[in-house]
Amino acid sequence: MTIKHSYLAAVIAATALGLVAAPVQSAEVTLNGASCFPAGSPVSKPWEKYISAVNQRGKGVVQIKLVGGAPAIGSPFTLVQKMARGAYDIVGCPESYFGNVIPEAPVLRFSNHTYAKLRTNGGLDYVQKLLAVKNIHYVARHHDFGPFHLWLSKPISKPDLTGLNLRVAPVYTAFFKKLGATVQQAALPQIYTLMENGTVQGYGWPALGWVPSWVKVTKYRVEPGFYHASLHTLANLKKWKSLSKAQRDLLTKVGLEFETRSESTHPGFKATLDAQNAKTLKQGLKAINFTGKDAKFWLKTAETEGWNEVIERSPVHGPALKKLFTK
Repeated sequence: MTIKHSYLAAVIAATALGLVAAPVQSAEVTLNGASCFPAGSPVSKPWEKYISAVNQRGKGVVQIKLVGGAPAIGSPFTLVQKMARGAYDIVGCPESYFGNVIPEAPVLRFSNHTYAKLRTNGGLDYVQKLLAVKNIHYVARHHDFGPFHLWLSKPISKPDLTGLNLRVAPVYTAFFKKLGATVQQAALPQIYTLMENGTVQGYGWPALGWVPSWVKVTKYRVEPGFYHASLHTLANLKKWKSLSKAQRDLLTKVGLEFETRSESTHPGFKATLDAQNAKTLKQGLKAINFTGKDAKFWLKTAETEGWNEVIERSPVHGPALKKLFTK
């Protein structure tokens, strides 16, 4: 009997005796997750809903354990960096908090296209490649808080922010400074106090991320809104690659479902935005509506300053991304 035939006979005999086990499915994996916002806060809840959906549908496959949120676990601006180094497996963050990882991150809020379009025209693939260099995998946009607005304690009559000190995030810093504002950064929990004691006269914040208590220190909301206040699910690339196909597929599928529901073209999204806008006005806030040339100037300045900042920081990738993310 040849060696080949001997081996085959041994396998057949072992199988008959039950000594060769059938392939075993991958064991359930628990990923350590973290939020760029305080756990349980209105702005963290969309990420926590994603986690709940994964945990409900991923029993026996994959689970996510939320270990905490910033700033309790550290600065939100370093969370994605820590995740890339392995401190966490998966995080939920706005792109404004990982612009220090890739300077091109802001393009995720500038898009004139739906995310469905960006998945077919190469826009998200381009971003994915940039993130991969930093050991990060882009899963999905799990939420959109709608457009950003400027919220104020006192009125303005035109798109001129001279004389105002505003609390900012990197999202709109260049835009507000271009219009004459002085700016300072501060964590989410500090916004109320800064407005209450008059240290700042306004702040940028998305329509659907409104914190109810802020109505006590906020009097006006400037229209129109600008950019997209999106939240994204990111994973440590090395960890991602270690997962089974079933585990990766489930995380991605849930993410894409959340992404679809957060499209501005989705009927439910517009209804939610309209309802929230009506609610804030009912609470006593007044709208400052720029129209005509003022509205065009406001939006054009936001777009121009945002893209100029990206292209200045990334002269090769910035222009290429602009072609994919704008019409």
